[in-house]
Amino acid sequence: MLRINELQLPLEHSEEDLTAAILERLAIGADQLLGFTLFRRSYDARKKSAVILTYTIDVELRDEAAVLARHQGKHNIVATPDTGYHYVGTAPAGLDKRPLVIGFGPCGLFAALLLAEMGFNPIVLERGKTVRERTKDTWGLWRQRQLQPESNVQFGEGGAGTFSDGKLYSQIKDPKHYGRKVLTEFVAADAPPEIMYASKPHIGTFRLVKMIELMREKIVRLGGEFRFEQRVDDVLIEDGRIRGVTLSNGQQLAADHVVLAVGHSARDTFEMLYRRGVYIEAKPFSIGFRAEHPQSLIDKCRFGPSAGHPILGAADYKLVHHASNGRSVYSFCMCPGGTVVAATSEPGRVVTNGMSQYSRNERNANSGIVVGISPSDYPGHPLAGIAFQREWESRAYELGGGNYDAPGQLVGDFIANRPSTALGSVTPSYKPGVKLGDLNAALPDYAITAIREALPAFDKQIRGYSMHDAVLTGIETRTSSPIRIKRDDQTLQSLNTAGLYPAGEGAGYAGGIMSAAIDGIRVAEALALDIIGRH
Repeated sequence: MLRINELQLPLEHSEEDLTAAILERLAIGADQLLGFTLFRRSYDARKKSAVILTYTIDVELRDEAAVLARHQGKHNIVATPDTGYHYVGTAPAGLDKRPLVIGFGPCGLFAALLLAEMGFNPIVLERGKTVRERTKDTWGLWRQRQLQPESNVQFGEGGAGTFSDGKLYSQIKDPKHYGRKVLTEFVAADAPPEIMYASKPHIGTFRLVKMIELMREKIVRLGGEFRFEQRVDDVLIEDGRIRGVTLSNGQQLAADHVVLAVGHSARDTFEMLYRRGVYIEAKPFSIGFRAEHPQSLIDKCRFGPSAGHPILGAADYKLVHHASNGRSVYSFCMCPGGTVVAATSEPGRVVTNGMSQYSRNERNANSGIVVGISPSDYPGHPLAGIAFQREWESRAYELGGGNYDAPGQLVGDFIANRPSTALGSVTPSYKPGVKLGDLNAALPDYAITAIREALPAFDKQIRGYSMHDAVLTGIETRTSSPIRIKRDDQTLQSLNTAGLYPAGEGAGYAGGIMSAAIDGIRVAEALALDIIGRH
């Protein structure tokens, strides 16, 4: 097949218009075109009155070689690259120990899937419950203020990404096209087919639940095994090599290869690994608030008269401001047409995150507005970032009234440095509820100062962003892991614990569903090659 890049058409066009544009670009007759598929579709909304769609299209032609030779790389026409997935090998016969995968978020899911597909029969250990049971427990906090420490937004089948916007794009480099493998598996598990070509694909929570179940069933059919509600409480290390794990029920499992895909909130696991001598270092992360605005405001600012068009959907945004105190403030995990959710995993603490359904049709847009911090802000112990997070999460719990309500403030009042006493036109979506007041005490002074400066600056990019009635809800602390479990660049094993493969967000090597899934593939390949090489 041949690939056409940068094929542009107006927002309002028909399939016949697209076909005509393909024929014109290739300079061929209709009889030569056998078919085409969309590889990528994006939009350019810089000129709001004339939004442009840009396509990358793979075409099947009669006499493709002659057409390619005629264009000779011009007009953005090339041979379609091979983006299919190719396995690095298959499991040797007679393996006496099965690899373990700890955690079943996006990283653990794809590590387990790849290992199962290659015949390694992995055992998956997940501290939380199955995705449907976990969903009930999560709603228990949102509706009844009842937190289950082992079954919540952070812990359980599907990981933290289950209760998110379900974004499936990443800015990481992907020369081996692992991202296509991820999308292909999701579509096979009943994800919307458009995720294969949308420039910013997403799924949403409700669809993710069924998909995760189907992918778990596939892993089981291929020889994998799942053990839910089985927290790993200890690791067995001999002479610098992993030899197994101890579960919360006291059972020990022998293993020479362990994928550690525990997510960014497995603080007790980080503490255990540190005690056992696994090399860990502190890393930067970010803290801040969730900001809610009317989605209609964002749509109008981004798309102008094209707002509401079904191809464009609910508009998103990406904002950055470098504050005068040296801090960077930026939007994080923006959720169009979504809700702010309670995302704590520990009693007596309040944490916020954002979530959207596939339809993205809720009234508000929300995004984290966060400030970058570094280990110099919490010096000392490699796990000091965890203590730092806990301190401010506990403060938010107190400011919210001690019942899992979140502290909140109107943007106009926050900028003016006065407490909020009543809501305006924007109703916050966070459940259980929001207690209005003064957010000055919710974050360190340098973060408050930087955000207070950033909000009016963001208004220059999105008119109305600093509107008085927009709502800030505190606090956002789980933007990424506060630690990195360092690994060798080649083998992907822990620097000082052979056979242990730190992976995904928790280990500090991913940020979001797609990058975590890709890291799971990379680690599964490295593990497989190590076993194959030893046999």
